[in-house]
Amino acid sequence: MFEKILIANRGEIACRIIRTCRRMGIRTVAVYSEADAGALHVQLADEACCIGKSAPAESYLRIGNVLDAAKKHDAQAIHPGYGFLSENAEFARRCSQSGIVFIGPSAEAIEQMGAKDQAKCVMENAGVPVVPGYKGAEQSPEFLHAEAEKIGYPLMIKAVLGGGGKGMRVVRKQTDFPEALESARNEARNAFGDDRVLLECFVSGPRHIEFQIFGDQHGNVIHLYERDCSLQRRHQKIIEESPSPFLDEKLRSKMANAAVAAAKAVKYTGAGTVEFIVGDDRKFFFMEMNTRLQVEHPVTEMITGLDLVEWQLRIAGGEKLPLSQKDVKQNGHAIETRIYAENPETGFLPSIGTLQRLAFPGLNHNNSADNRATIRIDSGVEQGGEISIHYDPLIAKLVVHADSRKQAIRTMQTALAQSGVLGVETNLGFLQSILQHPYFDAGKMDTLFVDSNLESLLEENQDSVDWVCWGTAIACLLEDYAESETKAQESMEPCSPWNSLNNWRSGFPEPHRVQLRNQQGTETEVMIIKENNSFRILNETEGILVTVSRHGDLLDLSWNSSGLEEYGHHLLVLSHESQLLAVHEDGRTLFTRLDPLTYEQSEDVSDFRLSAPMPGNVIRVLVKAGDEVSSGQPLLVLEAMKMEHTIVAPANGIVEEVLFQPGDLVQNDAELIKFSLL
Repeated sequence: MFEKILIANRGEIACRIIRTCRRMGIRTVAVYSEADAGALHVQLADEACCIGKSAPAESYLRIGNVLDAAKKHDAQAIHPGYGFLSENAEFARRCSQSGIVFIGPSAEAIEQMGAKDQAKCVMENAGVPVVPGYKGAEQSPEFLHAEAEKIGYPLMIKAVLGGGGKGMRVVRKQTDFPEALESARNEARNAFGDDRVLLECFVSGPRHIEFQIFGDQHGNVIHLYERDCSLQRRHQKIIEESPSPFLDEKLRSKMANAAVAAAKAVKYTGAGTVEFIVGDDRKFFFMEMNTRLQVEHPVTEMITGLDLVEWQLRIAGGEKLPLSQKDVKQNGHAIETRIYAENPETGFLPSIGTLQRLAFPGLNHNNSADNRATIRIDSGVEQGGEISIHYDPLIAKLVVHADSRKQAIRTMQTALAQSGVLGVETNLGFLQSILQHPYFDAGKMDTLFVDSNLESLLEENQDSVDWVCWGTAIACLLEDYAESETKAQESMEPCSPWNSLNNWRSGFPEPHRVQLRNQQGTETEVMIIKENNSFRILNETEGILVTVSRHGDLLDLSWNSSGLEEYGHHLLVLSHESQLLAVHEDGRTLFTRLDPLTYEQSEDVSDFRLSAPMPGNVIRVLVKAGDEVSSGQPLLVLEAMKMEHTIVAPANGIVEEVLFQPGDLVQNDAELIKFSLL
């Protein structure tokens, strides 16, 4: 077994690999860019080496820099993680030429499976069913348009070297094809340096189901069952689970056999994933093979009890597969949700900034829905860390395991209600909406689920419910008490009434007053009287008594008045400066705590400022000055994080001035278009 390996990656996957290496007694070398000098994976590794500037092209994608770091630190092997160089055949080949073990498949296997068009030919020869379509060398727009006519609409455009949803478009009618082709090619060129595409027939009721496979250097190949990855946004997975609620044993067995056959066809070694699309007619087709460890591998680990990173290390070291196929068991049900710094309300645009507050179950107070359920957090960031423009905005993966799917869903709902982030926008509320949807509960979701139900899944633009507002105000008051007590202890007269928040008055106690404003702009003054371990909320008609037990940022609430059965009993409240995030099982609300002594200048709502959500390049401008536009109409397309992001009109209005042109580089928050309401 290796004594020291280098991890050619960053973030949560680097931290995940380090965890297994520590358990196995293997020393680790982290590599980092200038932007990641203080990152968590750098802190956790035994050694670390800077490999370049912040942009991936100048650091994590520099093969020479990574190999130089491995040689400098005497690493015997390199684990590529996922993304970056993990599926780069040239990198695998140069590792071998340098006498360093590449922890993954051979360069030849990566090449065979790396290009989707070539992979489909290999699979057809192996007898694995593939989606009908065009995968040829001719790539002129006119020829591709003609091929699209032959296939029929709707169809899929996919980058030949694509992955992670980049360079992929669904085209539903002929007139949309030219623009979709241009957009897919631009994105593919920026992400992979290759704008070749293939066309596929669109499968009705599509489900994305993949099988984890492992092969060793002795010719053995097995599968570790499936993962259902049908819940996606922008063709990127956000929720994965196993077992798939769609498969029966007969179909599972057929797909598993096809996955093993696919791996054997390329003499595969190490961890890989064979991805299938399954139609509502239960016919399945090969999509692609990922020649690396997947983001969602914890789902498989939870249902099998195996450490897939350990298997990778042992196989790369020449050992045989630890288990035979008959020894691999599938136990219980696992669900993973990916927590991203992004805003679902703006088309899932990434959100960059500082993680001012970060809370997950296990880091605070864990109320599991089932004491046999397991909650796991895989993260590569910590409170105070940054979500950067340079890298994927994944904050963490939240994974649960329970005896049944019903229990796993309930455990995940509870876990999400104990998770919160302040400092950047996140998809946490969106994930809660999905977990509460009756289609998810019934297992009736396909890859179109999010797009088809987007409006209902987005957090409703409504005022916060009373009990959430009251609980948040109590959290503010508890913070005030703690701060007052600290100041009193540090003063010359700790027992002085001037250092106390006591609300005693002659006759009747004066209530504490907490003023809050929610995201909709509604302002509420909550009046509270503290009574021993309870608080009395004074509303217009009565006083409502609630007993509060505090566990870090989580409040357990016991409502002592009748008729309040619908009120929640757990509330997570995170605060930073005047910002407050209140999280409960039905959603989350962002509040601003108002200071009655501070004057706030009112905002002019007669116009809107359309600004860049992050630094990037303008690639298309779709309007000109004087144009009258409708709400939601695309105005401009920005390329950032190797993805295209469309800026749309926030309301019906008029374009006053376009401030940038195609090819221009814009900075974060730069005004793009002057816009006024009609």
